[in-house]
Amino acid sequence: MLELKEIGLKFFSDEKENTVLDGISITFETGKIYALTGPNGSGKSSLARVIMGIHRPTAGQVIYKGADITALGIAERSRRGIGYAFQHPARFKGLRVADILEIARRRSDNHQCQPLQQIGLCPDEYLDRPLDSSLSGGESKRIEVATLLAQDPDLRIFDEPEAGIDLWSFEQLVEVISTTHRSDASTIVISHQEKILNMVDEIILLEDGAVTLHGSREEVWPLIDESTRCICRRDCPKGVTPYVDCPR
Repeated sequence: MLELKEIGLKFFSDEKENTVLDGISITFETGKIYALTGPNGSGKSSLARVIMGIHRPTAGQVIYKGADITALGIAERSRRGIGYAFQHPARFKGLRVADILEIARRRSDNHQCQPLQQIGLCPDEYLDRPLDSSLSGGESKRIEVATLLAQDPDLRIFDEPEAGIDLWSFEQLVEVISTTHRSDASTIVISHQEKILNMVDEIILLEDGAVTLHGSREEVWPLIDESTRCICRRDCPKGVTPYVDCPR
């Protein structure tokens, strides 16, 4: 489905060079759900944005369904079946929830109401709502996820879908991601939540812009579980939750 070959990403500011991603090579297989996890600033979102075409890598190749898409932009990647749910959803002045769902579902047969119902929002209450500041952070987040469900792409990327939503919505979200995953598609979820890490097929741990662990959930999760050792592989002080409260 997707192959990343020696992906590198650098940003330049004030004559300074900042390496964000360093030689990342990963193959994402059709039919599997992947979790990208790691400390803040490890490069998770940057890697997802390289896949989506938001960032152009400074080195390496992005191969999707056998074609080199490294030079393609966001719109073309979307047309080819890649979808992205942002960690912080954008607001669109002048658009309603129904409008954004209609734009997304042109690539699928999903009815407008279905994705809203899946994510726990009543269509009658939300379809005519404007995509502006009248929506709470949690509502915007759930509508962002619903938009990706409406698109139903072959490669789905959820960037910290749990951010800003309540516990009930999170429980429902985990179930939705799992049950809507297609056997002929791939799903990538950026998260550090245990429930999400425990539902995926493979876990990829990023640290300092590089992959330090990658394998099946059964292989990798015990290595980053707080009962065994810290996700950053350092001894944490008593009472510190690994990764979440890590002082690193």
